[in-house]
Amino acid sequence: MDAPCSEPKDPTGETPVLLTEPAEGVPPVVSDPATLRRAAATLAEGTGPVAVDTERASGYRYSQRAYLVQLRREQAGTVLVDPVALGGRIDPLVDAIADTEWVLHAASQDLPCLAELGLRPATLFDTELAGRLAGFDRVALGSMVERLLGYHLEKGHGAADWSRRPLPQDWLTYAALDVELLVPLRNVLEHELREQGKLEWALQEFEAVRTAPAPKPRAEPWRRTSGIHRLRNPRQLAAVRALWEARDGLARQRDIAPGRVLPDSAIIDAAVTDPATEADLLALPVFRGRSQRRTVKVWADALAKARGLGRKELPEVSPAHDGPPPPNRWADRDPDAAARLAAARAALTSIAESLKLPVENLLLPDLVRRTCWEPPADLDPSAVAEVLAAGHARPWQIELTAEPLSKSLKAAAA
Repeated sequence: MDAPCSEPKDPTGETPVLLTEPAEGVPPVVSDPATLRRAAATLAEGTGPVAVDTERASGYRYSQRAYLVQLRREQAGTVLVDPVALGGRIDPLVDAIADTEWVLHAASQDLPCLAELGLRPATLFDTELAGRLAGFDRVALGSMVERLLGYHLEKGHGAADWSRRPLPQDWLTYAALDVELLVPLRNVLEHELREQGKLEWALQEFEAVRTAPAPKPRAEPWRRTSGIHRLRNPRQLAAVRALWEARDGLARQRDIAPGRVLPDSAIIDAAVTDPATEADLLALPVFRGRSQRRTVKVWADALAKARGLGRKELPEVSPAHDGPPPPNRWADRDPDAAARLAAARAALTSIAESLKLPVENLLLPDLVRRTCWEPPADLDPSAVAEVLAAGHARPWQIELTAEPLSKSLKAAAA
């Protein structure tokens, strides 16, 4: 088939072209050191940015490691790398693209597993984030490729078990197509952002994504168990915690997604039912399965541990929050803060709509809440700007929002 063009097609014109194969075909997977060195040399000799993507096995494996890395560069073509077969040792690839701009879609999803392999971009262009800042209502890769480039990418195997070996040919086709049009899409989006006067904003956002630290571990990750909101008994919550921790240990040890070891629904069911014996536990629906029978002692011991805790060892029904309470409680807890938040949200929404931006990209909602809950003593724009900067707002965000926020906070306090 003809190579995909780099110019956007009129979205109101002809029907998008279905893209079923990469322009140069699907390359063989790089799985040995010698082939990796040759592929890296080819990429190093290419020109322009390098498109990068990964495939993980979320929902199947405990780890979030990359099971396939896809790269494409002008005059170099597409390279598919199996980091597992290479034992994670991909130094030639690291050196080949170290100083090159990387183009990713939703980069924050891929950068952590790439960093595990020693792959870290010197500069970054995130096509999903660019689409948000440009005001597109649909920013999935397929949606933007269709709208801006006139090609249709079939939905494929993104949610598949990429730890499987050998990888099926149709999966590799899907993986190669994910980077086929990233650089042309990047070029169109850069032009669009420049036309809208937003390119500098985007560059600041890309740099924030590139340099973002790893998120801090959650203090009580077990509280995210699906269905836990129905439980208000501390003893039941202790059972959820004990079962969650036992499951997490098994999942980590076996490198299996926790939900495949024991579903959340089974944890909630056991916590509510509180079976006294292993036989009682095995009578519950999910625990009747073969795999659960093999690990029944693990679950029974976890429940017994929770049952034996003293009152002071039980978890709180309502955990302490890091920061302000949920906004729906502000009117009762602090009516003045609720008034500040309402005024701030109205001001920010107005700005975002005028600029055709998602309001959450104009300023992070959490930062807005924190600023309204504990505003600076001086509500002048300079003081508000200091608070926003301390909350890691970017310069473009501060320039657009500090003064309107100052005015809204003052109005609410009047």
